[in-house]
Amino acid sequence: MPLQKGSEMPPLDGATEWFNATGAHAAEEAKGHPTLVHFWSVSCGICKENMPRVAAWRDEHAGDGLRVIAVHMPRYEADTDTEQVRDAITHYNITEPCAVDNEHKLRDAFQNQQGDVPAYYLFDSDGKLRSFAAGEQGIGIVAAALERVLAASESKSEGKLATCSGAAIE
Repeated sequence: MPLQKGSEMPPLDGATEWFNATGAHAAEEAKGHPTLVHFWSVSCGICKENMPRVAAWRDEHAGDGLRVIAVHMPRYEADTDTEQVRDAITHYNITEPCAVDNEHKLRDAFQNQQGDVPAYYLFDSDGKLRSFAAGEQGIGIVAAALERVLAASESKSEGKLATCSGAAIE
């Protein structure tokens, strides 16, 4: 059973390798920000089809605080070739931190027991799971949740403004 809504974002420990950042950097960047963690595999056609949409969200909503973390989870022995993963990262414009989970430690931490790819875990700015979706329809399901999480994050950050002598202070 996958993580339940309201669960804390699991630690990003145990990746075989990281591209574009370290796990510690990715975890630090996620703190206080809505974060989308997406599991994918080089042998997954649906994952490849959805990469442009994930990249668009990453780029379009960076100013809204959205952080994106990719997790490459091999489905077959051939998927464990890190050079093949590196090539896919370049080809699909994966500029966010990307973990290689050859030992399935992140899969287990996120309770992705079936090894679903693509799989999308959307956390709010408090690090709580707000949506999980997987498979062919997953991207559409998480899209609606993303809008809600970003709207809530925006109103929450607006609520952090305090006034002092009539001037807004962040």
